[in-house]
Amino acid sequence: MVGEPFAEAGGHAESSPQALRPFSFDRPLHAATARLTAGISPAALMLAHVDWAQHLLRSPDKQAELLGKAVRKWIRYADYSLRACGDPDCPACIDPLPQDKRFSGEPWQNQPFAAMYQGFLLMQQWWHNATTGVEGVSKHHEDVISFVTRQLLDVVSPSNFPLTNPDVLEATRRQGGMNFIQGAANFYEDWRRLVTGTPPVGADAFQVGRDVATSPGKVVFRNRLIELIQYAPATDSVYAEPVLIVPAWIMKYYILDLSPENSLVGYLVGKGHTVFVISWKNPTSEDRDLGLEDYRRLGVMAALDAVSAIVPKRPVHAVGYCLGGTLLAIAAAAMARDGDERLGSLTMLAAQTDFTEAGELMLFIDEAQVSFLEDMMAEQGYLDTRQMSGAFQLLRSNDLIWSAMVRTYLLGARRPMIDLMAWNADSTRMPYRMHSEYLRHLFLDNDLAGNRYTAEGRPISLRDIRVPVFAVSTTTDHVAPWRSVYKIQMLTNADVTFVLSNGGHNAGIVSPPGHPYRHHQIATHKEDENYVDPDAWQASAVRHDGSWWPCWQDWLVRHSSDRVPPPATGCAGKGAGKGYVALEDAPGSYVLEP
Repeated sequence: MVGEPFAEAGGHAESSPQALRPFSFDRPLHAATARLTAGISPAALMLAHVDWAQHLLRSPDKQAELLGKAVRKWIRYADYSLRACGDPDCPACIDPLPQDKRFSGEPWQNQPFAAMYQGFLLMQQWWHNATTGVEGVSKHHEDVISFVTRQLLDVVSPSNFPLTNPDVLEATRRQGGMNFIQGAANFYEDWRRLVTGTPPVGADAFQVGRDVATSPGKVVFRNRLIELIQYAPATDSVYAEPVLIVPAWIMKYYILDLSPENSLVGYLVGKGHTVFVISWKNPTSEDRDLGLEDYRRLGVMAALDAVSAIVPKRPVHAVGYCLGGTLLAIAAAAMARDGDERLGSLTMLAAQTDFTEAGELMLFIDEAQVSFLEDMMAEQGYLDTRQMSGAFQLLRSNDLIWSAMVRTYLLGARRPMIDLMAWNADSTRMPYRMHSEYLRHLFLDNDLAGNRYTAEGRPISLRDIRVPVFAVSTTTDHVAPWRSVYKIQMLTNADVTFVLSNGGHNAGIVSPPGHPYRHHQIATHKEDENYVDPDAWQASAVRHDGSWWPCWQDWLVRHSSDRVPPPATGCAGKGAGKGYVALEDAPGSYVLEP
């Protein structure tokens, strides 16, 4: 029930000790500190630093190794610099990592700029050696200190300063310094929009319901947590089994219904599927006590009840994206435990069920960090959008922070706004209780994969899921790394078709047919077959050029029955027992909440 004590969520006896105190000095202090540190715990960073520093100080072998590396790098750099004086085209002494595009332009290969970035890359490499491989340091602390060091080094990259960036110098020469004038104007405009809570420049060209989220449909159900949208059919007949999409509540649902040319909803409807999508409410402080069980019950299960009434006696193809996929897996396991056979298949899009290798997000998740976040969320009742987006931006700081700042403020040029960028700026909050349970029971304790997670007070197991599973991941996903998503093959007793698409967490999923740079691999693992590790799977899976959407469509068709006349929008069929009338046109009201 909404508002039940935390003891009921995830099967744990209590939440934070702070929650049991009638008054605490700790929580206000931690919350005030969090506002200054963007929600990052100073104690967590200090623990990582102390662990690394103490073990490094007590390791003369590592110190000698680092000293030797420093000497060799200085010799390499001096030799390169001397050769570059006589031959400006001499080979580089170190190459950037494949994903590092800061120094890839032709002007960077000219002197003295080549020498500048070569020295920076050598220093960056040395610090990587210094922060990794120190015997005795915990893996988590090593990851944290290496990440923080990399962030600090990125601040002083020669690409970030006008006098050491040849592209900025050339723009300044060509424009007579007007790039700095325009950059200052851009900075002021961005600052003004930030403090006033106004969307970024260009986002107003993508209005929800007018430019994005335009697929026609009706809101057919609403409760305090969700609106359920049923989309109008686009074909004379449809496959009998409906599709229910569960997006993550960390995002607005219309990531899957962007512009008409890249709408997954529009693609499915055009192929003859009856599609329903959950649109989550953007929570406020009044929703602070909504927990994961509320999201399962008021979200997935309430939507499934409505879909089963509108399209009765038909199994449902359930689709979950990101955090919505994790929640859908929880719901599916609970349904399998209870003998609820309403699911016909399960599709997981960039969704994790085992969090032991959850990627760089784990850098922000340990006991000290989670406790710090809980104190911050307790003061305001939710995790704010800026606090979430800041953490995600740090994971790709070169692309999302520093490169953007150079382009916008030093070159005075804005990147044109696109629908995906406008959607990304339209973020949502997360309730205090839910996010605390999510971090503790899934990330910290990994209860779902360990068969310790509970629904309705009883444990569930993903091993009970036997409906066919279609799991999609992407090669450069920083939020749900593909090897982590792949683990669903070990956790269920189902036939799992796994797809690995190129691209990131969002762009790799929003991948319509016709995209010139998309490709994917696909293979099915039968439940009675031996386990195949991720690297072996990647080496053997069939590769296809283009989008993975058609492969999924074919898979859905194979698990569907014959086509039938479309169901009425918002009206339960005869004998369903309960009618759902159309409440308003899509995209509904919840998606418009600020």
